[in-house]
Amino acid sequence: MPADTLSIREAWSKIPSPGGAETGFERFTGKRMERILATVAAIGSAALGVQALIAALASLSLPDAPQVAMLLVVFVPLIAMLIACLIGRGVRTTSGIFAVAYVLALAVWPVVVDQRIKVAAEQPWIFFLVNVGVVAAMLAFPLWLQFTWAAGMPFVYGYVRLVQGEFSREFWVTTAFDVSFTLILGIVIISLGWMFRSVASGVDDVRGRAVSAYAAAAAAAAAEEERVAMSALMHDSVLAALIAAERAEGDRAKDLAVAMAREALTRLANTEAAVAQEGSDEPVAVAQIVAELRRALSELGADAIVEERGGIGLLPGRVARALVLAARQALGNSVTHAGGRGLHIIAEGRGDEGIRVTISDSGPGFDIEAIGADRLGIRASILARMAGVAGTASIDSGEAGTVVTLGWERS
Repeated sequence: MPADTLSIREAWSKIPSPGGAETGFERFTGKRMERILATVAAIGSAALGVQALIAALASLSLPDAPQVAMLLVVFVPLIAMLIACLIGRGVRTTSGIFAVAYVLALAVWPVVVDQRIKVAAEQPWIFFLVNVGVVAAMLAFPLWLQFTWAAGMPFVYGYVRLVQGEFSREFWVTTAFDVSFTLILGIVIISLGWMFRSVASGVDDVRGRAVSAYAAAAAAAAAEEERVAMSALMHDSVLAALIAAERAEGDRAKDLAVAMAREALTRLANTEAAVAQEGSDEPVAVAQIVAELRRALSELGADAIVEERGGIGLLPGRVARALVLAARQALGNSVTHAGGRGLHIIAEGRGDEGIRVTISDSGPGFDIEAIGADRLGIRASILARMAGVAGTASIDSGEAGTVVTLGWERS
């Protein structure tokens, strides 16, 4: 069962707009960059996390409830963040939870954990995760809060480190070195993340503008194509009706002119149906094309004959329709501009392989190059119409007259 034919308006409405902001298509590079950042962060954080976990288990002495509680507070959110980064889901939420949990755990470390490490070289395991906390902030928070986290985290670490060492002299030097190193590294991490995201956002913005420009150009081209088709249709039907009305002398001719005008108005009101009819591929006999050409001559009131040559065959309906309409336009031009003087039509069939129609007159001729761009009689109704069905059309005009040759061959 054939599918229902969509109107032009319905078909156009089914095309998604590529210009909407924040669509999956436009944000493709940004999403890919977030995925890359999350994967790299997971790898680096996992390495530091394993190092911290080994140190924590080495220093753990059971039963030590504060140490166990601290392990759970820090490592459970860390593991959740690593899993989220690897699967690409819930990265912001889990990273934010770990960043906050780690800062709180670091701040209460001197109070909760027993003060037994007094040597600067023997850092507690929680200090290994300072930069992981900065990475988590980079994945979870807006830019201003990322830099705040990167700048504030080292100083929280330094204060806790000094409290643990009871502000002794030997702790000041090593703590100052650790704080400065952590501060620089944290700012570098945040800056790299900001740079990569900015580049990805720029690529997405350029792509979005390019797609919007292409969509606008495609819409303009479609509108222009539809306008040309409409103009050609109006030109064919209305011009024939006007010529018939002008030449109408008897009641029969007047009735014929009225019928042609009614047909032109009907086709104009049902443009989509007419276009669909032109596109039909139902086979049409060459003899029927000859009959249509003779009918066109009768409607135009022209005194000429259609000479039929060659074999009888079948042509695709849309080809036959385009050929007849183009020939009608050529006949109308001959009657209008040459008065139908010396009008002669030859329809040469080639069986099922093709057809050639020649329309000639002995009028004064014209210069094809001098025709204005807004005149659609030749460009749209003849040349473009035949090109639309992979046919050929040539116009040779001079002082001796005009010859229009229309052809189509089966490929």
